Amino acid sequence: MRVLMLNYEYPPLGGGAGNATFFLLQAFSKASDLTLDLVTASIEGTKVVPATRNATVHYLDIGKKGNLHYQTNRDLLTYSLRAYRTSKKLLEDHPYDLVHAFFGIPCGYIARHLKLPYIISLRGSDVPFYNQRFEKLDRFIFKRMSQKIWSDAARVVANSDGLKTLAQRSAPGQRIDVIPNGVDTCFFTPAQKKVSRGPISIVSTGRLIARKGYRYLIQALERLEGFELNLIGDGNLCSELQALARDIKVNVVFAGKKNRKEVRDCLQCADVFVLPSLNEGMSNAVLEAMACALPVIVTDVGGSDELIKGNGHIVEKANAAALRQALLSYRENPGHLAAHGAQSRLLAEQMSWSTVSEKYLDIYREASAGDSFC
Repeated sequence: MRVLMLNYEYPPLGGGAGNATFFLLQAFSKASDLTLDLVTASIEGTKVVPATRNATVHYLDIGKKGNLHYQTNRDLLTYSLRAYRTSKKLLEDHPYDLVHAFFGIPCGYIARHLKLPYIISLRGSDVPFYNQRFEKLDRFIFKRMSQKIWSDAARVVANSDGLKTLAQRSAPGQRIDVIPNGVDTCFFTPAQKKVSRGPISIVSTGRLIARKGYRYLIQALERLEGFELNLIGDGNLCSELQALARDIKVNVVFAGKKNRKEVRDCLQCADVFVLPSLNEGMSNAVLEAMACALPVIVTDVGGSDELIKGNGHIVEKANAAALRQALLSYRENPGHLAAHGAQSRLLAEQMSWSTVSEKYLDIYREASAGDSFC
């Protein structure tokens, strides 16, 4: 079985979808009956690079400039045109069984025009009305386009029940599977021994952008003793958030972007993980924190509530007071930190990338055999 995979995000470009693709390729390397070609965007020119034993990455130069985690409309259009041409050439050279498109738009649109069975992984911003940035386009163009792309797909997969529900608002009756994000439970592990250092250490990893809601987390800590906050990541709101922290006298460490090992080390040193997003699919960052045995506090958006099962708190979005109350519960009941953290680890162990890859392999086999529910 040979699969053509399309995703304009792949490390170091992009965020969660790029990371998911990377780890799926690693997990797929154990499949003896599978060969994959990934067509993605590049920041270092056009090139073809072996990724694993059975996967090759075709990098396309899209003239990317600026923030690696933010793709402009120009970036997406350039990728789409070049990815389509590259895919057509690959189809001339290889007999593919199906196409796996990450994001319904633009990758699903490309897949539909390749005249092969295709499956779509919905990730968040490709679902109409998920991202305010695309609201007008969603209303007048992308909603109708998505309906057609999804209905013609062999399978449509969302990474959370919440994202599935949002997608079905635009396409009532559309059958959508759910396969959550995975986590590398062998790399992200609990600290061997955690030493209490006094203040409760809060950590959050993510892009410093409006959608992540970090201003509400900082506001929640105003005049709140017994806590320290470490924000890992960069983004266009970094300066604004730093100014906010100074103005209300909240001590925040803006750690900037960290590599994977550094992120793990920070998680292992922390006491609790908070993700105050205004919108989210299934957060890789939360899963990594759970694998490191951290209790988690998340907002009631997207798939976040699906990760809270006796291992933390879910609060209203854009509500600093609600975040504050959840944090105070750990100061008042410090024993809950260890108990919730242990439950987080148990839940994470059920969501390894190996498990996720097996679910996708089942769909690959069914879709390539012509079994479709759409």
